[in-house]
Amino acid sequence: MTRAENAAALKQSCNCCQAVLLAYEDLLPFDRNTLLAMGSTFGSGMGGVKGTCGALVGAEMALGLLGYRGGSMNRYSRELFGRFEERVGATICADIKGFVTGRTLCSCENCCKHAVEALEEMTQGTQK
Repeated sequence: MTRAENAAALKQSCNCCQAVLLAYEDLLPFDRNTLLAMGSTFGSGMGGVKGTCGALVGAEMALGLLGYRGGSMNRYSRELFGRFEERVGATICADIKGFVTGRTLCSCENCCKHAVEALEEMTQGTQK
């Protein structure tokens, strides 16, 4: 199972942010309970559906933990954000879920998968 497939499967038992973080559990410097706690407030997107998709938030957290070298990570953060938006069509949970339009752009499981795929593309060969 790929890391992206694992994240999608993990979504069945936790929120999107937690699923993405747990997909990187083997590479991150925190135990499972800490990762679950870190991602616990991003279920249904930041601010409870009003803000950024939790899967993207989890991928951004993982990016920082995997790649931080003491310099600015802003350009990498923007790149990850853009890759996710290109795949999903939006970055705000309410827009992805179609709360206003009635048209869902992506399932939560697929958001988790897309977030991890985008991060994997950026970090190939740079992980521990």
